[in-house]
Order: sequence, then C-alpha cells, then structure tokens
Amino acid sequence: LSGCDSGFGQATARHLDIMGFRVFASVLDLQSPGAQELRRSCSPRLTLLQMDLTKTDDIQRVLQHIQAHTNSTGLWGLVNNAGFNDTIADAELSPLGKFRACMEVNFFGSLELTKGLLPLLRSAGGRIVTVSSPAGDMPFPCLAAYGASKAALSLLMDTFRSELQPWGIKVSLILPGYYKTGTTCDPAFWNLQKQQLLASLPQELLQAYGEDYVEEINQQFIQFMKVAVEDLSAVVNSITDGLLAANPAMRYYPGQGLGIMYFIHRYLPYFVRDLFLKGFFINPKLPRALRRDHHNDAKK
Repeated sequence: LSGCDSGFGQATARHLDIMGFRVFASVLDLQSPGAQELRRSCSPRLTLLQMDLTKTDDIQRVLQHIQAHTNSTGLWGLVNNAGFNDTIADAELSPLGKFRACMEVNFFGSLELTKGLLPLLRSAGGRIVTVSSPAGDMPFPCLAAYGASKAALSLLMDTFRSELQPWGIKVSLILPGYYKTGTTCDPAFWNLQKQQLLASLPQELLQAYGEDYVEEINQQFIQFMKVAVEDLSAVVNSITDGLLAANPAMRYYPGQGLGIMYFIHRYLPYFVRDLFLKGFFINPKLPRALRRDHHNDAKK
C-alpha cells in the first residue's frame, strides 16, 4: 500500500490492519506525523517501509523486503495510492518539470512498483487496486500536469486488467471525488507554490497572463478545497471492496457529484462540459493581454 503518510493511504492501512490483514505500508518519511500515527494506532502486523516512488533504489529495497516476507504465500493485493501534485495553473504556465514530476510519481513510480510485485501477485491470483482521478478523464482547468499523469495511469491499469485476466488477477481503479488529504487543503502550501510559480515564469508569459490571473486561480482553488469532504470512509470502502469482493468493480466512483459530472462528460457537447468544469472547479478570468482595458492602454 503506497502513500500512507496521510489521506487515503493512511486511513486504508489502518482499516486493513483492524480487519486482521498483514499490511506493508510505504511512507515518504518514517518520522512523519502520519507514520508515527500508524505506529501508534496499528497492530505489530503492520510494517512501515520508507519509499520515494521517484527513486528506483527505494522501490527495489521495498520489493526485496516484501518478496522476502511473502515468498511462501504470495501477495494478495497491491494498492497504488501514492499521488503527487503541486501545480494549479494553465498548461502553458506550468513548467515542464512539473509535468515530469507528476509523471514520475503518479505514472512511472506506480508502473515500476506494479511490475516488480506482479510475480508475487500472479502466484496468489491477487488484486491490484489503483487510486486515479476524474482529472485523468476530463480536462479540468489548471490541472493539466496532474490530469495527464492520471490519464496515463488509468489507461495503464485498464491495459493491465485486460492482460492479467488469464492469471486470475483482478484490477480496479478508484476515481474519488474531492477529499481533504495531505497538503491538498493547506492554503499556506498553495500560496507558496503560487509565489514560486510567479517567480519562475518568463517575463513575456507573465505580461500576457498577468500576475492577478495566477492569483485569481489560486484563490478559486483554495475556496474550492474548503468544500472537500473530510470523511474518507467511502474511498477506504471502495479500496477494500476492490481487494476483497468476489467480483470487484472495474471502476469505483466514491464521492458526491461524480455521477452528474460523468453524465455531462459522456453525453453532452464539449462546450457544456467545459462550462460545467469551470463553474464547478476553477473559472479563470481573462488573461491580461486579452482584456479590453489592456487593449485600450496599449492603444494610448
């Protein structure tokens, strides 16, 4: 179970431990408050492992540990939960490095971990449950780096689902709604990211969009995250069902409002979908260079 420092991973690790399972929970930092909370609240069966999904050495060390402790039994389930995003901005304003960082954790890290554990999962005829995002299915404004990585992850897992069927491995995707997890709801974190983004933007881009454009996006996102759900149980239950149900769903959609969102996405015209996502999530103001007052100033 990856990404147990906070959020879904931490809550799921605790839930599976209470149910009596042997859980291998990976965290970025063994001394983090989340890791210490798991040590305090879980049984000795739970094993905490340090892993940074961007580091092959970390992944290999975790694979060796799990292989050594499950060789005789095989491994029943892998939960790919670790995720990363620290950018809320238009694709043009998001540095290339941010796209790469999202892909490294959300796609390549999960791919390497899954491939490494497949021999154990095959011997047990086990399960793979992966937390993706509706942002990987729809073009949410200002989430291109994160959304593109989750789109790649979702497609990868759908491919695994098809290819691993003969081995008896069942693969499920979890596409949660909006929950309070980790730093996602910390305004100070997002304000710092915004400052760093503004400092890194080329002058021409900053002129075209305007600093107030970036400020406005950030404010809207912080407002949106205030309505994020604190109770993570619907996601934990979906992950658990994916691991334990005789016939798990291919996709789970825990969270409110996802039904209407997917209906609009699948059946209504593009412009309706785009309007809905802007109204629901972030509706950026007009970039500075396109505003009438800017044109008037330029003429003068």
